[in-house]
Amino acid sequence: MKSIDQQNFNGKKVLIRVDYNVPLDDNFNVTDATRIIRTKETIAKILGDGGVAVLMSHLGRPKGEVNDKYSLRHIVSKVSEVLGQDVVFAGDVLSEDTAKTIAGLQPGSIALLENLRFHAEEEKGDVDFAKAIARLGDVYVNDAFGTAHREHASTATIARCFPGNAFAGYLLYNEVQSLEKVLNGQNRPFTAIIGGSKVSTKINILNNLLPKVDNLVVGGGLSYTFLAAMGLKIGNSLFEPDMIPVAQEILRKVDATGTNFYCRVDSICADKFSNDANVLIPVDNNIPDGWEGLDIGPKTRRNIAQVIKNSATILWNGPVGVFEMEKFSRGTKAVAVSVAAATIAGAYSVIGGGDSIAAINKYDLADEISYISTGGGAMLEYLEGIELPGVKALNEN
Repeated sequence: MKSIDQQNFNGKKVLIRVDYNVPLDDNFNVTDATRIIRTKETIAKILGDGGVAVLMSHLGRPKGEVNDKYSLRHIVSKVSEVLGQDVVFAGDVLSEDTAKTIAGLQPGSIALLENLRFHAEEEKGDVDFAKAIARLGDVYVNDAFGTAHREHASTATIARCFPGNAFAGYLLYNEVQSLEKVLNGQNRPFTAIIGGSKVSTKINILNNLLPKVDNLVVGGGLSYTFLAAMGLKIGNSLFEPDMIPVAQEILRKVDATGTNFYCRVDSICADKFSNDANVLIPVDNNIPDGWEGLDIGPKTRRNIAQVIKNSATILWNGPVGVFEMEKFSRGTKAVAVSVAAATIAGAYSVIGGGDSIAAINKYDLADEISYISTGGGAMLEYLEGIELPGVKALNEN
């Protein structure tokens, strides 16, 4: 996969697929500009070379129909503010007026196209639609890792319209390199911390990681399915009864691979799902009826902290408790602090998943992490070992 460092864009109109699917409030104000900020470096490189940046993205799910609620014109002012210069709103990708506007842009200019998903052909990966987009540029750059797992016209199909002239922007390139570093080039010991609510959403990740990691830590709601699979009582804790055989099979694989497996050895339990609930820490890790586990207990916090401290490579996806409630946030905070401390001491760490990122930001530790992935679903599929269509298209170009 070629990065934009391998190309000079002087005099080129560069079609850049970005992921500006940003959250908006009721007045269409951008409430979190992280995804825009993460593209600044790529755009700066292209403009610095003397190129024109033509940005394209989707916003929301307009289902192939024009809907002003999802118009990218709402974010033009924020994009201009973040990028530090006026951005031209060029309009619909198929419009001849749009083509004329882009043709007239001078080097150093930035334009933003209208929501690509106003056309049903975008999500279908339609070849003719991709060719229609391609007519607007000389070079294609994909800087939208967050949509790289979709075989859409602007993320995969279009790369084939630019043989030899399709590149990865810095965001996408760094995402892939960081994930590859933890999955296939890691220093040892390698520890993966996988949280979240359900085994069913993480089973492929767990199976793909098992042969690669030295230590596998499971937390969050999915850990109670494992505890049930071990024969422990879990009270009213969240779990998936139909996933118990799957959890048991994973535990057998743990034994076969020699991986160190860490699940909770104690739980902070509540008599209701509320921050003002009564709290119980069962001494034998068996949770009584009427109680549910909402966080890892102090013994588990110490165990996990020690594992992380001794790790050279760390991957964290998913909180280990209901950290949104202060009373049940200590476990996730302990993991966040431990990962940050290990990174400061020389470990390489990658964090991904909205809740994990929210936790790192909540505790103001983002600057202490080696790499924070904003890929969401794309990161999960990459961790499952799936070749992402957007990445595959660039690799083949």
